[in-house]
Amino acid sequence: MSGTLIHTGVTWIHIAGGLVALASGTIAIAMRKGGAKHASAGTWFCASMLVLGVTAAILEPFRPVPGSPVGGIMVCYFVLTAWMTARRRDGRPGWIEKIACAAALGGAAVIAWDGLFSGATTPAGRGPVFAFAAVCLVAGLLDLNAILRKLSAAQRISRHLWRMCFAFFIATGSFFLGQQDVLPQAVRGSPILFVLAFAPFAVMLFWLVRLRFAKAIARSKQSGRISIGGHPQPQA
Repeated sequence: MSGTLIHTGVTWIHIAGGLVALASGTIAIAMRKGGAKHASAGTWFCASMLVLGVTAAILEPFRPVPGSPVGGIMVCYFVLTAWMTARRRDGRPGWIEKIACAAALGGAAVIAWDGLFSGATTPAGRGPVFAFAAVCLVAGLLDLNAILRKLSAAQRISRHLWRMCFAFFIATGSFFLGQQDVLPQAVRGSPILFVLAFAPFAVMLFWLVRLRFAKAIARSKQSGRISIGGHPQPQA
């Protein structure tokens, strides 16, 4: 009886963490980047995603078809490394980044092993399992790069951005695609749910492109011209 109550309590904490993550993540995206409201919403998002990841790791082994807690641990990894990147304005890594690098590489290996030999799967098949393992592997290698060399300001912002957006995708994807049974019958299977689930990737792409061409955009605003093919063109 006590075990059931604990499981129910953890489940409700997991749900609450997910709802707060969806709300705070949306606010963080909407607010001016670098501002106080963005930072506050981002802090709430990080905290709620940590709750989401920890409770997911606790609940996974107790599902009807037991799962691995590694997925929940990796959610915490993405959020913590993104948050620490924003905190370390000098671009220099610390011991947290070194532990995170080992966790990402180890997590990628465990997730891939589960997909190959332990039958880990998703409603969409095993593809997402291996995709998640690949993302964790890339993240770990990027951690290693950050440890070996100091990150520039642009690299630090990119690192913060893509990790936060990927963590947000885990929240949106889990809710809009993984919990359709709790949504109204009329919207189940709707393309709108896929748009909402994958929206963090669109936001990520927009800001990464904007960051990549930030200097060119700033120069064009100052000169009132847009450079096309190396030749300045007047703005329309």
